Amino acid sequence: MASSNTKASSQDEKEMGTGIEFVADPDAGLSEAEREKIDRDLVRKLDMRLIPWLCILYLASFLDRTNIGNAKIEGLVKDLNMTSGQYSACLSIFFVSYALFEPASNVLLKRMKPSIYIPIIMILWGLCMTFMGFVKNFSGMMAARWFLGLAEAGLFPGVSYYLSCWYKRREFGIRVAIFFSAAAVSGSFGGLLAAAIANMDGIGGKRGWAWIFILEGIATVIIGVISFWIVEDFPDDAKFLNDQDRARVLKRLRDDQQSSAGHEEFKTTYLWDCLRDWKTWVGMLMYMGVDGALYAFSLFLPTVILGLGGFSTTQAQLLSVPPYVAACIVTVLVGWAADRTGKRGIFNIGTSIVGIIGFAILLGSNNAALSYFGVFLGALGIYPCIPNTVTWVSNNVEGVYKRGVTLGFVIGWGNLNGVMSSNVYREKDKPHYRLGHAIVLGYLAVGLLGGSILNYVLLVRENGKRRKGERDHWIEGLDVKQIEALGDQRPDFLYTL
Repeated sequence: MASSNTKASSQDEKEMGTGIEFVADPDAGLSEAEREKIDRDLVRKLDMRLIPWLCILYLASFLDRTNIGNAKIEGLVKDLNMTSGQYSACLSIFFVSYALFEPASNVLLKRMKPSIYIPIIMILWGLCMTFMGFVKNFSGMMAARWFLGLAEAGLFPGVSYYLSCWYKRREFGIRVAIFFSAAAVSGSFGGLLAAAIANMDGIGGKRGWAWIFILEGIATVIIGVISFWIVEDFPDDAKFLNDQDRARVLKRLRDDQQSSAGHEEFKTTYLWDCLRDWKTWVGMLMYMGVDGALYAFSLFLPTVILGLGGFSTTQAQLLSVPPYVAACIVTVLVGWAADRTGKRGIFNIGTSIVGIIGFAILLGSNNAALSYFGVFLGALGIYPCIPNTVTWVSNNVEGVYKRGVTLGFVIGWGNLNGVMSSNVYREKDKPHYRLGHAIVLGYLAVGLLGGSILNYVLLVRENGKRRKGERDHWIEGLDVKQIEALGDQRPDFLYTL
């Protein structure tokens, strides 16, 4: 079998240049119980150091890209003399620059180090957000949104890749779910914050919507500056770990068949390996389905709720909070359950069906209460699938740069569909927005549900072939270094279902 061919001596492993080098076991000679306790303490240490601050970063990111929806119902479009089409263009332009620069972002992250790259892009997008409060016309808003997308492009794919370099595959999902739950928190927090900031209308000669941009942008800049001292680098360079803990992190990743935390030179072959891999394209299909729905939901939720009838703008802002709270809770629960069971595909399929039911209700209902219930189901069907899809893709791609590039393409293509999301809820379709609901329903049904089923079936079939030894010929005549270089194409690498 393939596994027997991949064993190497310590000297062989030291000479390998394809990822994490061999490290001595710092806990050799300890009992199994002692080793498990040390491992639990180490993971807890990683969690407390990495996760909370990363959640704050993504909360700021998602708040800054979607608060234009809150600003709209506070008079943004009227004050800037924009048409409905121009407002949609301002939403769309963000996703163009955002998606175009995402595939390269993980390469920059690896080369510049997270402790430098992440704070810099945060400060840049915080400045873009602040100056959005001073724009006077459509052209100014378009320029600001373009540069906002350019600066934000590195965070989500970067952190997703970054976390995959710290945790085992079965530990990764809950961490990404907690990280992404900040998006749901930002939705609820954003509605409350926008309702409060809008009361500053007229102060300093600025409208309430302008103060939303200015204050939230300044907060992001401050967070970015602080991040220079808080964001850590990759495990082999992390300063908060002593030598023993660093060795433990690298060893546990190597035991999990991961090499993404090690040093490796970028080669164009990693780009072509990514593009030739069917998992990249199916991952793009799945993420397109859920991300297109996500941005339509988050950008227009206050508008959709306002269209249900009988609500003031402040009430619409506040009514957008409960669906996000529910989505946050379910996102974390799905991440935990998928890690425990290892069945990420089943959770993607089941959760997507919930979202499809929600948007089917929104499409067919004229009742405000029933439609609001559909909003809840829509949130529950979309938000958990973002981190679960990213984790599923990441779990099944191995190699320092291949994983980073793959995540860049998958997430970048998904975000490019934000251009669609920015244009489907048209002013002329209010109050029921049938066209928008129908398009989002199609994205969930074809992209997310269909793509998840396809990915699951193909992975099951490939795992079956590897268990039967039908892929063992891939490593015939190869030495240890060459076998390691195959990454997820090693015959003994079994895909996460």
